[in-house]
Amino acid sequence: MAVSIRMKRFGRHRRPFFRVCAIDSKRGRDGRVIEELGYYDPLVRDVDARAVLKGERIAYWVSVGAQPSDRVGVLVKKYGKDGTHLAAQQAALERLKVSKPKAPPPMKVPPKKVDEPAPAEGQASEGGSEGGVESPAGEAS
Repeated sequence: MAVSIRMKRFGRHRRPFFRVCAIDSKRGRDGRVIEELGYYDPLVRDVDARAVLKGERIAYWVSVGAQPSDRVGVLVKKYGKDGTHLAAQQAALERLKVSKPKAPPPMKVPPKKVDEPAPAEGQASEGGSEGGVESPAGEAS
């Protein structure tokens, strides 16, 4: 079985997101994977924070003969185990963690106290209604 390391597309229309995977070369682009090795999000503004890879696992797959695709090869050179942009990637990921906007805490709304009207003295003492349902005043049952 010939293994290749390539990207598997996720996301919706015009919002791509890719996972870097080890896949049998005879499978389709989005076919079953052997192992997921990282991800690539091209919509992240900071270029060095776009790809996050498992460098040691990629090195293992390359050592047993897996062939990376052209684009994955570029990502591995930059962000792999001994990548050229690792320090910049770590700094970019730290900036993302700090600068992510957070939602404000939810507001606690106190429950409204419902004042139950006091029953009239004449209605509470009558027991002539059936099934606990009171009949309107003036009607005979």
